[in-house]
Amino acid sequence: MGRGWVKLCLVMMLGFATGFGQQKELRVAAAADLQPVMPVFAAAYEKKTGTKLLVTFGSSSALATQIVNGAPFDVFLGADFSFPERVVAAGLTDEKEPEPYAKGALVLWAKNDLGAPLSTDLLKDPRITRIAVADEFHAPYGRAAYAAMRWLKIFDDVKGKLVVGENIAQTAQFVETGNAQVGFISLTLASSDRFKKEGQFVRVPKIYPDIRQCAVVMKGSPHLAEAKDFVGWMRSTDVQEHLDQFGLEAVR
Repeated sequence: MGRGWVKLCLVMMLGFATGFGQQKELRVAAAADLQPVMPVFAAAYEKKTGTKLLVTFGSSSALATQIVNGAPFDVFLGADFSFPERVVAAGLTDEKEPEPYAKGALVLWAKNDLGAPLSTDLLKDPRITRIAVADEFHAPYGRAAYAAMRWLKIFDDVKGKLVVGENIAQTAQFVETGNAQVGFISLTLASSDRFKKEGQFVRVPKIYPDIRQCAVVMKGSPHLAEAKDFVGWMRSTDVQEHLDQFGLEAVR
């Protein structure tokens, strides 16, 4: 069964129509690793509720900063706990602490023409001169990648090879465009049709802190009830049981 058909089936299963009425829109700030995921879940949620999601992607750090500085989002889907917590600490959220909606996984990705078996051992190989990684201070997947390299005791050997992206999507783009030979990216991106066609990946062992992706709702949202409903839906069993098909792990 093709991935496109699977996605269509998921939209149908997750989005039992409940009647539309006047359509509302939710402004969602979403971490860059969710780019392949959100179109499917946005379509399913709109089918279920009639509420349309207007999604803006970026690094968790950049999105948190925008929200603290007044950007008018209703929901923030971060790639970890710390950046949504920053928004909570600013007194801007309906929750007292961020709510987990998924766990992420880190992979090493390369294009099909790499010419060598892909593994973390390859990173020290002199043939590998450019390794893409997200900024460890702005992107949770970057933080995980740096932690993995330090745990493997290869960071000092490879730090001169690192090409640093602002977020995980830009990091993947570096490898896609040939500006890096391999890169640490999210399993969500590596599992997408585009990246599976263009390249190969290996999962990085769990030698990095959990990537516990969390959400918060802005208490000043003009659609507070709908925003809370959306986050609740993301955490529901109906959604959680399908996350593994998109490179995420369930949290409940």
